[in-house]
Amino acid sequence: MAESNARAAIIDGKAFAAGLVERVAAASARLEAAHGLKPGLAVVIVGEDPASQIYVRNKGETTARAGMRSDTHRLPDTTSQAELLALVETLNADAGIHGILVQLPLPAQIDSSAVLGAIDPDKDVDGFHVVNAGRLAVGLPGLVPCTPLGSTMLLKDRLGDLSGLNAVIVGRSNIVGKPMAQLLLAENCTVTIAHSRSRDLPALCRAADILVAAVGRPEMIRGDWIKPGATVIDVGINRVPSADPVKAAEGKTRVVGDVAFAEAVTVAGAITPVPGGVGPMTIACLLANTYTAACRAAGVAPEPLDA
Repeated sequence: MAESNARAAIIDGKAFAAGLVERVAAASARLEAAHGLKPGLAVVIVGEDPASQIYVRNKGETTARAGMRSDTHRLPDTTSQAELLALVETLNADAGIHGILVQLPLPAQIDSSAVLGAIDPDKDVDGFHVVNAGRLAVGLPGLVPCTPLGSTMLLKDRLGDLSGLNAVIVGRSNIVGKPMAQLLLAENCTVTIAHSRSRDLPALCRAADILVAAVGRPEMIRGDWIKPGATVIDVGINRVPSADPVKAAEGKTRVVGDVAFAEAVTVAGAITPVPGGVGPMTIACLLANTYTAACRAAGVAPEPLDA
């Protein structure tokens, strides 16, 4: 049998995210014009983690570009848990702030669970609070974790109606795997959550019309694990040594996903690249959640933000 030269369509998360930010900005402007309400996002960062600093700066710039109020609180790494909880309580009570995000990781002296649990669930734009997890599980309106929300948007944009499709999610984290399963169930998919203890993982993956890789292991999902024509969402962001031996010897790295892209792109029907796939959707969905939270705080129905 002759080999096919077909390659998967590349799902451009960067372009979709840019469009989503534009739609959020337009909807926020209409909300402010009609109700005098400007959506507000407060981001809290503790310490000097370089990656977190870059991420927080990007969030602030994108929030301001969308015409929203953007507050950033930078605290020293000596901040106590009590001090951080006091700030969260102040932000909970601030009527001009509709979304609160505490950047992780936090210094060792602070219990992340306690801090995340102290955020008002209606302002929890990361969607990590147990109340929002419960709302998602039972189908009530809530705030949904940004990465699964963005992944679902990309899938619906690519495939349209997802009803009846077999979806396999590799990874069972509270941040991606579990909420992704809930979102796909809500879209009437048949959902399997696979993980490190799953038997014959390649066979499970081969049954998937939709394959979501969120396991945190570089290039674990091989090309021959993928059903021909399947849609692959690669959530992984892993740093590995550069493919160039000289650069690798100098300590240079490259970013890869959880899927072996070069193999998968010859089998799948569509696939998200890393970088440029799911990653850009995270900040865009954070703004979408902030807009939604502002609308709900005012008793206004949020506008649909899908493309």
